[in-house]
Amino acid sequence: MQSDAMIAHGFCWREGAQHWRVDAYGPDTLRVRGGFTAEVVPDDPDVLMAPAECEAKLETIDDERQLTNGKITARLDGEGRLCFFQPDSGRVLLREPTARYNRRLRRLAQSDDFSARLTFEAQPRERFFGLGQYPHGRLDHRGCVLDLEQRNTQVSIPVCFSDRRYGFLWNNPAQGRVEFGENATRWVADRTTQVDYFVFAGGDFRSLLRRYAELTGFAPPMPEYATGFWQSRLRYRTQEEILEVAREYHARKLPLSVIVLDYFHWPCMGAWDFDPECFPDPDAMIAELRGYGIELAVSVWPTVNPNAASWDELESNGWLVQTERGEIAQHRFIDARDPGKVFVQYVDSTHPQARNFLWRKLKDNYFRRGVRVFWLDSMEPDWQPHFDHDHIRYHRGNGEAVGNLYPLLHAKGVYDGMRQAGEEDVLTLSRAGWAGSQRYGAAVWSGDTWSTFASLREQVVAGLSMAMSGIPWWNCDIGGFKGGDPTEPAFRELLVRWFQFGCFCPIMRLHGVRLPNTLKGGAPNEVWSFGPEVEAILISYLRLRERLRPYITEQMRVASETGLPAMRPFFVDFPDDPLAYDECDAYLFGCDLLVAPVVEADARVREVYLPAGAQWADAWTGAAHDGGRVVRVAAPLERIPLFTRDGAELPILSGSPRDKTESRRK
Repeated sequence: MQSDAMIAHGFCWREGAQHWRVDAYGPDTLRVRGGFTAEVVPDDPDVLMAPAECEAKLETIDDERQLTNGKITARLDGEGRLCFFQPDSGRVLLREPTARYNRRLRRLAQSDDFSARLTFEAQPRERFFGLGQYPHGRLDHRGCVLDLEQRNTQVSIPVCFSDRRYGFLWNNPAQGRVEFGENATRWVADRTTQVDYFVFAGGDFRSLLRRYAELTGFAPPMPEYATGFWQSRLRYRTQEEILEVAREYHARKLPLSVIVLDYFHWPCMGAWDFDPECFPDPDAMIAELRGYGIELAVSVWPTVNPNAASWDELESNGWLVQTERGEIAQHRFIDARDPGKVFVQYVDSTHPQARNFLWRKLKDNYFRRGVRVFWLDSMEPDWQPHFDHDHIRYHRGNGEAVGNLYPLLHAKGVYDGMRQAGEEDVLTLSRAGWAGSQRYGAAVWSGDTWSTFASLREQVVAGLSMAMSGIPWWNCDIGGFKGGDPTEPAFRELLVRWFQFGCFCPIMRLHGVRLPNTLKGGAPNEVWSFGPEVEAILISYLRLRERLRPYITEQMRVASETGLPAMRPFFVDFPDDPLAYDECDAYLFGCDLLVAPVVEADARVREVYLPAGAQWADAWTGAAHDGGRVVRVAAPLERIPLFTRDGAELPILSGSPRDKTESRRK
């Protein structure tokens, strides 16, 4: 290790050819950057918010450099390793091994980029939460190896929260991985120009979630319509078909806030417009839906068929994703009018002019007609057949180095366009995300899930993981996307249990391709499509969701102002209850409601752990229970176990007064 220097809000040092620095960055937050040059990469304003003022203290103690910023201190010892700890108690939060076993930066051949592998000591029994969404069904990632890569059903958001009361943001959009081993924690970037990470401390998870939102942005206020029920299926083929469904909901006086028009409503990919053969008068369609109080959401893909009129302009301006050898990267899929699979190309949403071009199309063909909800599908991007990321060239750089940024910038393009067009309430249904996606109104959903009870349980965990990744707007396809037969009793039971869970998600959206199906459409998927017994149960939860909307709206307001998600694990509110960390298939929905979904077939009872430190009442029976114990409750098919906290009054039962009071706990 070579001599260091003090800088404005931190210190820097060298180890051979490597340059490193630690800075204070907003309250209780420290930032570490390093590479093969003393120059730091400029901050990306699309990802990071400007830091608030903070009072950092620089010291040299026994030749060791030390920087304290509020509740966190970084110390560089004589062996060149960093240790982050709480200044008041001295408790270690995160510590590197000796330098010879760490900061492994390897230059890549014929490139100024390098690969990075940073290692930290494993702390006994430490737990890690967040990281986005992985379909492994685990809330605590200790012992897991997670690829930092976007895929259908996998959303990579490189932030985690430890039960040692700190947060860690790996600010690097490179492909890579994180390993939470028993002997070490390791963060890997396969290709980068700079190591960049943040460590932030707090007294509890609420303050940590706020710190993360201060770093990457708070979610905007959720639009009022979004808290209601969303109807979708794969797919509504014509204007008349979608209107018939809306008319039926209206005739039955069933609450419906959004109806979703899935893919292939266009003449070809890259038209970004209604197919006039199937939707001859979209203005009249949208007007009729609005008359029923229903918003229309439309699916828009970032893919372009070379036969589309827009292809020439995109190609000539370099606004399509390329390969490193200069060819246009291709994706093999089907299209609306093609009899088989075709090769389509991706719009390069890392290019600002490409984003502007796409928004102009959406504005001219959808937004001006009254569409204000966009479903951003296949936005990972979902390469098929699989391309190696190092062979992809985006405007921002090599795919291996910047590829994880694509979904964030794609959502940003729509968000910016809608805001500039005067729309204040922006929400996009997004199949992928990255650090800061919440800032651009991304309501992330979990992708093309299977219609199984195992998948249902995974969705509960996925929603909680996304909550611990700074994404307060999350949802999944109620009933699962693939494999559900509406005539089968087993699927009908699954749909009921999934629908009950969906009632207590940030967004409640029924979707899926029902058997028999093709890629271009499936069987009906409305609440009356599964037999009279199921229909009655689903309708009861539609009405329950409607009664709860004032409560949900209040929780969403809290999320946008504080970073506290409405759907969250027990330990966020009960961090001192050790058993709260073990629960991953029950959760809090807002401050006053505990939800315990039934995630097993044929189950008619459920054991529920009630966190210590509160009194709980069964929302269906009124039976009171002390916290800190497991209770066994009835769960007939028509009932999901629910508990209210500390005497809270919520309109769970039919006939309850509509809840108009503000939440008592912020």
